[in-house]
Amino acid sequence: MNALRALASAVDAVNEGIGRVVSWLALVLVVVQFGIVLMRYVYGVGAIAVQESILIMHGVLFLVAAGYALLYDAHVRVDVFYGEAKPRKKAMVDLIGCIVFLAPFIYVIWDVAFPYVASSWAVKEASNETSGLPGIYLFKTTILAFTVLVGLQGVALALRSILVIAGLAETNKSRTGGAA
Repeated sequence: MNALRALASAVDAVNEGIGRVVSWLALVLVVVQFGIVLMRYVYGVGAIAVQESILIMHGVLFLVAAGYALLYDAHVRVDVFYGEAKPRKKAMVDLIGCIVFLAPFIYVIWDVAFPYVASSWAVKEASNETSGLPGIYLFKTTILAFTVLVGLQGVALALRSILVIAGLAETNKSRTGGAA
């Protein structure tokens, strides 16, 4: 059972680190957007690549931080079965949710996204705009990163839930609070 805890903690550490790093992207996003507005309305200059970078950063922020949000239980939830439940019942709901909803969702996203990303890599896809960003295939790869990070965090949540159900842990939450 210590191996399960260690595995869950390792996944937590990965998503914690990635989440903390990528959360700074929100600040960069705001600064770049301010720069775009300044360039356009004060200087009358537009830059397609910079405008596209906003879309890319926004997508990366949400896709890559999704595992971090799951770590901190920050995803939207309808608390019909969960709100005031005891830790063991919460662990059951989380385990069932991971198996019935999260795992199939992650599988479908991976299954659909993999050929899409592979074809993008095959042609080294760039922006359709003449002065747009190169390397769009790198951005599309974050879809696969999303499935890996959220899938691994789902495994960590399921492992912790099993420990609670077995009476070997008091709660299946490794973290509370956070910046999510």
